[in-house]
Amino acid sequence: MLLQDLITILNRDLEKLYSEIDGFTEEANLWKTTGNITNPAGNLCLHLCGNLNRYIGAKLGNSGYVRDRPAEFSRKDVPKTELLKQVEQTREMVANTLQQLQPTSLEQEYPEQVLGKPMTTGFFLIHLTAHLSYHLGQINYLRRVLE
Repeated sequence: MLLQDLITILNRDLEKLYSEIDGFTEEANLWKTTGNITNPAGNLCLHLCGNLNRYIGAKLGNSGYVRDRPAEFSRKDVPKTELLKQVEQTREMVANTLQQLQPTSLEQEYPEQVLGKPMTTGFFLIHLTAHLSYHLGQINYLRRVLE
Protein backbone atom coordinates (compact mmCIF):
# COMPACT_ATOMS: atom_id res chain seq x y z
CA MET A 1 0.00 0.00 0.00
CA LEU A 2 2.77 2.48 0.89
CA LEU A 3 4.46 1.94 -2.46
CA GLN A 4 1.30 2.81 -4.40
CA ASP A 5 0.75 5.83 -2.14
CA LEU A 6 4.27 7.07 -2.88
CA ILE A 7 3.74 6.60 -6.62
CA THR A 8 0.48 8.57 -6.40
CA ILE A 9 1.99 11.45 -4.41
CA LEU A 10 5.15 11.71 -6.52
CA ASN A 11 3.07 11.67 -9.70
CA ARG A 12 0.74 14.35 -8.31
CA ASP A 13 3.61 16.59 -7.26
CA LEU A 14 5.50 16.16 -10.54
CA GLU A 15 2.33 17.10 -12.41
CA LYS A 16 2.13 20.16 -10.15
CA LEU A 17 5.79 20.96 -10.88
CA TYR A 18 4.93 20.86 -14.58
CA SER A 19 2.00 23.24 -14.10
CA GLU A 20 4.03 25.61 -11.89
CA ILE A 21 6.83 25.87 -14.47
CA ASP A 22 4.29 26.18 -17.27
CA GLY A 23 2.53 28.90 -15.26
CA PHE A 24 5.43 31.32 -15.65
CA THR A 25 4.10 33.69 -18.30
CA GLU A 26 7.41 35.55 -18.54
CA GLU A 27 10.04 32.93 -19.31
CA ALA A 28 12.80 35.20 -17.97
CA ASN A 29 11.19 35.00 -14.52
CA LEU A 30 12.17 31.34 -14.32
CA TRP A 31 15.73 32.59 -13.81
CA LYS A 32 15.08 35.44 -11.37
CA THR A 33 15.01 35.58 -7.60
CA THR A 34 13.90 38.16 -5.10
CA GLY A 35 14.98 39.23 -1.64
CA ASN A 36 17.30 36.73 0.03
CA ILE A 37 16.21 33.85 -2.21
CA THR A 38 19.22 32.44 -4.03
CA ASN A 39 17.82 29.72 -6.31
CA PRO A 40 15.52 30.61 -9.20
CA ALA A 41 12.61 28.36 -10.15
CA GLY A 42 14.42 27.10 -13.26
CA ASN A 43 17.36 25.84 -11.21
CA LEU A 44 15.06 24.29 -8.61
CA CYS A 45 13.30 22.46 -11.43
CA LEU A 46 16.60 21.17 -12.82
CA HIS A 47 17.62 20.16 -9.30
CA LEU A 48 14.43 18.20 -8.67
CA CYS A 49 14.70 16.35 -11.98
CA GLY A 50 18.37 15.56 -11.36
CA ASN A 51 17.67 14.41 -7.81
CA LEU A 52 14.87 12.02 -8.77
CA ASN A 53 16.70 10.70 -11.83
CA ARG A 54 19.73 9.93 -9.68
CA TYR A 55 18.08 8.42 -6.62
CA ILE A 56 15.12 6.67 -8.23
CA GLY A 57 16.14 6.23 -11.88
CA ALA A 58 19.81 5.35 -11.54
CA LYS A 59 19.85 3.74 -8.09
CA LEU A 60 16.55 1.82 -8.11
CA GLY A 61 15.94 1.48 -11.85
CA ASN A 62 19.50 1.10 -13.13
CA SER A 63 18.79 3.74 -15.78
CA GLY A 64 22.43 4.73 -16.20
CA TYR A 65 21.61 8.37 -15.45
CA VAL A 66 24.70 10.39 -14.51
CA ARG A 67 23.95 13.42 -12.40
CA ASP A 68 25.70 16.78 -12.71
CA ARG A 69 24.48 18.43 -9.51
CA PRO A 70 26.58 21.62 -9.86
CA ALA A 71 25.02 22.24 -13.30
CA GLU A 72 21.55 21.99 -11.77
CA PHE A 73 22.33 25.27 -9.98
CA SER A 74 24.68 26.93 -12.49
CA ARG A 75 22.79 26.48 -15.75
CA LYS A 76 20.72 29.49 -16.75
CA ASP A 77 18.21 30.35 -19.43
CA VAL A 78 17.21 26.78 -20.21
CA PRO A 79 14.08 27.17 -22.37
CA LYS A 80 10.81 26.55 -20.58
CA THR A 81 9.96 23.88 -23.15
CA GLU A 82 13.12 21.98 -22.17
CA LEU A 83 12.31 22.25 -18.46
CA LEU A 84 8.79 20.94 -19.10
CA LYS A 85 10.19 18.07 -21.17
CA GLN A 86 12.56 17.13 -18.33
CA VAL A 87 9.73 17.21 -15.80
CA GLU A 88 7.55 14.97 -17.95
CA GLN A 89 10.39 12.51 -18.59
CA THR A 90 11.15 12.46 -14.87
CA ARG A 91 7.50 11.85 -14.01
CA GLU A 92 7.35 8.90 -16.42
CA MET A 93 10.65 7.49 -15.12
CA VAL A 94 9.51 7.70 -11.49
CA ALA A 95 6.22 5.96 -12.23
CA ASN A 96 7.81 3.23 -14.35
CA THR A 97 10.65 2.58 -11.92
CA LEU A 98 8.52 2.46 -8.79
CA GLN A 99 5.89 0.26 -10.44
CA GLN A 100 8.63 -2.31 -11.04
CA LEU A 101 9.48 -2.49 -7.33
CA GLN A 102 8.02 -5.07 -5.03
CA PRO A 103 6.39 -3.70 -1.86
CA THR A 104 8.88 -5.73 0.20
CA SER A 105 11.75 -3.75 -1.35
CA LEU A 106 10.70 -0.77 0.77
CA GLU A 107 12.01 -2.63 3.83
CA GLN A 108 15.37 -3.33 2.22
CA GLU A 109 18.37 -1.06 2.75
CA TYR A 110 18.67 1.70 0.13
CA PRO A 111 21.78 1.00 -2.02
CA GLU A 112 23.60 4.21 -1.01
CA GLN A 113 24.10 6.03 2.28
CA VAL A 114 22.89 9.41 1.03
CA LEU A 115 22.04 10.90 4.43
CA GLY A 116 25.16 9.62 6.16
CA LYS A 117 23.68 6.44 7.58
CA PRO A 118 21.92 3.30 6.39
CA MET A 119 18.18 3.65 5.75
CA THR A 120 15.43 1.63 4.16
CA THR A 121 14.32 2.31 0.61
CA GLY A 122 10.89 3.22 1.96
CA PHE A 123 12.37 5.82 4.31
CA PHE A 124 14.44 7.36 1.53
CA LEU A 125 11.48 7.48 -0.88
CA ILE A 126 9.52 9.36 1.79
CA HIS A 127 12.49 11.73 2.12
CA LEU A 128 12.56 12.28 -1.67
CA THR A 129 8.82 12.99 -1.65
CA ALA A 130 9.25 15.61 1.08
CA HIS A 131 12.22 17.14 -0.78
CA LEU A 132 10.12 17.49 -3.92
CA SER A 133 7.28 19.08 -1.97
CA TYR A 134 9.64 21.53 -0.24
CA HIS A 135 11.10 22.86 -3.49
CA LEU A 136 7.71 22.80 -5.21
CA GLY A 137 6.46 25.25 -2.58
CA GLN A 138 9.46 27.49 -3.20
CA ILE A 139 8.75 27.49 -6.94
CA ASN A 140 5.10 28.34 -6.30
CA TYR A 141 6.01 31.32 -4.14
CA LEU A 142 8.62 32.54 -6.65
CA ARG A 143 6.08 32.37 -9.48
CA ARG A 144 3.49 34.31 -7.50
CA VAL A 145 5.96 36.95 -6.28
CA LEU A 146 7.66 37.48 -9.63
CA GLU A 147 4.53 37.45 -11.73
